[in-house]
Amino acid sequence: MLENRTFNTTHFSMKPTRNFEDLVELVAILRKECPWDRKQTHESIKDNLIEEAYEAIEALDNKDYDEFKKEIGDLLLHVVFHSKMASETETFDIGDVIYTLMEKLIRRHPHVFGDTEVDGEEQVSENWENIKLKEGKKSTLDGLPVHLPALIRAQRMQEKAANVGFDWPAWKLAWEKLDEELQEFRQALENGNQEELSDEFGDVLFSLVNVSRYFDLNAEDSLRQTNSKFEQRFRHIEKRLKEKDKTVKDSTLEEMDQFWEEAKKL
Repeated sequence: MLENRTFNTTHFSMKPTRNFEDLVELVAILRKECPWDRKQTHESIKDNLIEEAYEAIEALDNKDYDEFKKEIGDLLLHVVFHSKMASETETFDIGDVIYTLMEKLIRRHPHVFGDTEVDGEEQVSENWENIKLKEGKKSTLDGLPVHLPALIRAQRMQEKAANVGFDWPAWKLAWEKLDEELQEFRQALENGNQEELSDEFGDVLFSLVNVSRYFDLNAEDSLRQTNSKFEQRFRHIEKRLKEKDKTVKDSTLEEMDQFWEEAKKL
């Protein structure tokens, strides 16, 4: 809780503009004059940054571009806000953030800003990974946050490995690997070893993600769509049962399946 004290009640006259510099000035004013903004630290709002990123993804999935505009604005606010807090300890400022980003983009696009020739998108990705290794990365897989959602991290690891040539040459070989992992999972089921079962199930999921890449499918997006579809259909079951003064708990599987099929037709 904030201490009981009187804050500066100076009022500032400011209107929204399209200028980045005005946004930076606005955040600086808030950081100085607003009790809540003044209290924040990098650590206190780090989870908010993750939340805003997911809200932006949700708006994009819904094709709600007005909402998407607002959510990426919130992400921009975090960039400016963190930069402002860092400037207060002379760690870095927004200018440093912009310079570092621009320098990296120029360095990693020698086919645009240098004399490197490329044949297409795949070679651009391969060059990108090679440049990162020259920058001091110890592994092609460096830079992938451990706490990324597992499906996203699996797909990104596979993409990065593929960019440097570690990949199945054809989707049918990846599919054969999936079949192999399914067989091993079935064997683990028969063995009844829970640790082995968990390990083999992870291999199945990883192989399934690998197959998805060959068809330009995003595993995380696909599962998110299925989750949404399941939620809509299950909520329909609950709604229809409620109309009959019943709940899921006191209904038969046959009743619920009937409404599930009904939901599929909506």
